[in-house]
Amino acid sequence: MSAQQPTSVPKALRIWFVVHFVADMVFAIPLLLAPEWLLGLFGWEIIDPFTARLVGAALVGIGVESFLGRNAEVESFRTMLRLKILWSSAAVVGILITMIEGAPPLGWLIFAIFAGFNLVWVYWFVRLRS
Repeated sequence: MSAQQPTSVPKALRIWFVVHFVADMVFAIPLLLAPEWLLGLFGWEIIDPFTARLVGAALVGIGVESFLGRNAEVESFRTMLRLKILWSSAAVVGILITMIEGAPPLGWLIFAIFAGFNLVWVYWFVRLRS
C-alpha cells in the first residue's frame, strides 16, 4: 500500500512561488532591456546580448508562471516544481562550468541563487510526493 500524497498546497510553498517571481523579475527585466549594463555590474567584459536576453525571457516565463500559478491545485505545483528543478539543475551545472572556466567572481552569487532555489524546489517536490 502506497502513502497518500498531500491534496493541498502548503502556504509556505505558495509564498516561495511569489518570492521566486520577484527574484526572477529583478534579473529578467534588466537582462531583457539592458544586458550590457547588468552583466557589466557583475564584471563581465564580453557580453552576448542575444543570449542574455534569451535567459531573461526564460526567467520571465518561469517567474511569471510562478506568480500566476501560486493559487493552483497540488498537481499543478508538482508539474511546476519539476520544471523548476530541471531548469535550476541545468543552470547550476552550466554556471559551475562557466565559473571553472574563469567567469567573474560575482558569478558565484548567481550560482548560489540558482543552487539555493534548486534545493528549495527539490525539498518541496519531495514533500508533496510523500
